[in-house]
Amino acid sequence: MTPEEIARALPVKPEKVIEWEDGESHPTFKQAQKWAALTHVPFGFLFLQAPPEEELPLPDLRTVGDQAPHKPSVNLIDIVKEVIRKQSWYLDYLKDHEYSALPFVGRFSVAATVREVVDDIRHTLAIPALQQRPTHDEYLRLLITAAERNGILVMRSGIVGSNTHRKLDVSEFRGFAISDRMAPVVFINSADAPTARLFTLVHELAHIWIGTSGISSVAVNSNRREESFCNAVAGEFLAPEVEFREHWSNDAFWRDNLSVLASYFRVSRLVIARRACDLHIITSEDYWAYYHAELQAYRDKESAGGNYYASAGAKNSLRFSQALLAETFGGNVLLRDAAKLLGLQPSKIKSYANRLTNEASTRL
Repeated sequence: MTPEEIARALPVKPEKVIEWEDGESHPTFKQAQKWAALTHVPFGFLFLQAPPEEELPLPDLRTVGDQAPHKPSVNLIDIVKEVIRKQSWYLDYLKDHEYSALPFVGRFSVAATVREVVDDIRHTLAIPALQQRPTHDEYLRLLITAAERNGILVMRSGIVGSNTHRKLDVSEFRGFAISDRMAPVVFINSADAPTARLFTLVHELAHIWIGTSGISSVAVNSNRREESFCNAVAGEFLAPEVEFREHWSNDAFWRDNLSVLASYFRVSRLVIARRACDLHIITSEDYWAYYHAELQAYRDKESAGGNYYASAGAKNSLRFSQALLAETFGGNVLLRDAAKLLGLQPSKIKSYANRLTNEASTRL
């Protein structure tokens, strides 16, 4: 943020903000509090001699080619910490109730074949045969429901907490996974185009199956072995190579293939473009141009609103929400603590619980 932006929000003159930053004068206590809130800096940091180096609490797998990832933004760091807080509570809950470890977490390594991992994910999640699969959007919901039914927390959000001004940057990351034997988590950055989220979900599920945690860009041409492997698993899971090549027409312009194969595999055209890129049928330049066009189209029509409770359900995962609410109404968790973990107002907790109860019979 520029001194002018900070000055307008406080409000003070820009020269005053510059004086503070240069150490020539000091803000009042209230001004310092507002400055910290505005810049998402913990208030106590302002009293240190030097700012601490904040690091991601998960491995950073976002390297592409020979390029190291940029320093993580405060939004990325905060969303990872937010998810870890929820996962930590859920892990304690599982231990208190003597749940067992999940057998599929870390069942394989990158030394396995892509086909082995794909077949095991399909078998574990009980994914229907190709001819029985629903449309792309329904397929995504089906996979999320199956993952949660098997003990994986799937969380999706495009913002930090409930702050709509803190949007997650899809160019920074597309998702991440926490591969815990009892409480694995998949997070999907829903600032991404909806048509790209299915690939991200399966990519992160692959991380769970090979027992690796980390922040993913799901980028083409990653030089990290586990990222390349998870990309290959996602591609083979969604559009097996043999069938893909059988249905791809080299005589047609490549974009003319997308709708045909998307309909056949029950995925989006963007997933088909990604698969074609990974199989070196089209260039990465062609894919990224198509991806950015899809992302821009989504942003152009994205509405500012949305269903409050549906957003809360996606952000928190159904399984996590149900466990926390059961403990809350059972008197084991304070209402204010539950509200803080869920990112809801305490007055909304009962309505949220009623909504989940109505959904539970069909989803878990």
